[in-house]
Amino acid sequence: MLFPPLYAIVDSTVVTNPLDFARQLADAGVRLIQIRDKRASSRKLFEQSKALADLLVPEGVKLIVNDRPDIAAIAEASGVHVGQDDLPVEHARSICKPPSWVGISTHNLQQLQAAALTSADYIAVGPIFPTVTKENPDPVVGLEFLRAARRETRKPLVAIGGITLATAESVFEAGADSVAVIRDLAAASGPAEQARKYLTIAERVCFERS
Repeated sequence: MLFPPLYAIVDSTVVTNPLDFARQLADAGVRLIQIRDKRASSRKLFEQSKALADLLVPEGVKLIVNDRPDIAAIAEASGVHVGQDDLPVEHARSICKPPSWVGISTHNLQQLQAAALTSADYIAVGPIFPTVTKENPDPVVGLEFLRAARRETRKPLVAIGGITLATAESVFEAGADSVAVIRDLAAASGPAEQARKYLTIAERVCFERS
């Protein structure tokens, strides 16, 4: 199965109604969505995750919970995404057992190489471009790092950080299997139509590669 080309991140600090937002994206064809709320209590994050899992998973949409493998497992989500300061991949895997996915963020070549040796189902790399959705963002790595990452691993690569419709094609061409998008979807007047545009770009690049 091809890795979903659009990885929509539903950040509760940016989106006022995560459930409705996720429903619009799913209806547009998005098949991979992450719930992220670094300010939420454990209870609130669980409630959000469970509601989203109940909505999305039966429709064939994978729901990934950011940071918290325990909540991902309890909410019956599709997996968890961990950062460099969260639980290591194999510890997260012991909680979110297959077929659940475990993804990990990387920001330099050493982290990427280490992640490639784990059981991670995909590796996120970034920020590719400057981003305003994180309070303390890591240094921008750019497209050149993405190309280097592509040479290092055959695991699916998710590019993240400041990606827009204007830059998505160049990101796919640099080797990304998927683009993670937050603000460019949340700020759109029509999130579903915006998502469809990303999927169209991905389809075109895939066709050109073949």
